[in-house]
Amino acid sequence: MFLGVDHIGLGVSDMEAMRSFYGDLSFTEVAFDYTGPLPGLDAVAGREVTNAHVVMLRSNNPTAVGLGGLKLIQVLDQPVPPMPEGIGWGELGICEVCVHVRKQPDFYRWLVEERGATSLMEPCDAPNQPPNNTHASLSYVADPDGGKIELIEWMHAREWPENDGAHGVNHVAFGTFDIERSKAFYEKIGFTGLLFDSNDFFEPMDPWYAPRTPPKQHMMLLTNPYGAGLEPVQHDPPSPDMRGEWGHVGPMDFGVGVTNLDRALEQLSSAGIETHSGAQEVEVDGGTWRYAFLIDPDGLYVYLTEARY
Repeated sequence: MFLGVDHIGLGVSDMEAMRSFYGDLSFTEVAFDYTGPLPGLDAVAGREVTNAHVVMLRSNNPTAVGLGGLKLIQVLDQPVPPMPEGIGWGELGICEVCVHVRKQPDFYRWLVEERGATSLMEPCDAPNQPPNNTHASLSYVADPDGGKIELIEWMHAREWPENDGAHGVNHVAFGTFDIERSKAFYEKIGFTGLLFDSNDFFEPMDPWYAPRTPPKQHMMLLTNPYGAGLEPVQHDPPSPDMRGEWGHVGPMDFGVGVTNLDRALEQLSSAGIETHSGAQEVEVDGGTWRYAFLIDPDGLYVYLTEARY
């Protein structure tokens, strides 16, 4: 029923520039390209119908550690909202796009030195984390709107028979005020696996919080075998709210895939999880995109998505 994170949504100020940039990260397969009204967003975007240009992209090199896609969305009925001012990483809201990359340091150098991407963090190693003693190599770059992109290479997947380069979205990270409450909520939506659970400081991120004192970060990676994962993060002490307006530039929402939206909503209603406006449908490129925004414990922009395209 529940298929993991299907895609991360990014607000964009220039659709063609962003499509070109994310094409370098393997997102060249167009699932649909739609311009028109998006219904059922009154409780999310503050207006009943939002007009927007939406491009749903998939990786041309997907693997088991890069199953998620990207949704680029440019609102057309008002100026594109800016990214929340002062955002670091892990405050309440969507933190990043995380892409799995084979030979991550080499790919990072290519993006920065040959493709002109802005570096946010040099390649480094993340320490082994319980309960599975996971180990990763990672770096960060910024997209043209300043959104953070984590390039990660999981060491346990290094010997898998996969191509070099970017593989698709590995997970979405988001800030929460209560990580255990978020874990319990998302377990009801199919995220029952736990790759790691860490509660510490991560010094390479310290410059992102200036002039604030860097917080301690409790984070965990929740997994679903059919899609990308979730990385909820709780700061200690709590950080400012950085959800921003729906549609703001940078990572701002994500969709959890389902096989049947109506049945999924019935199941979640029985578990005490409701939606903002019920199931919505949009005709796209000869098919139908169906979605319903959930009432997340922290008011994040999260929805179920059913692809009939």
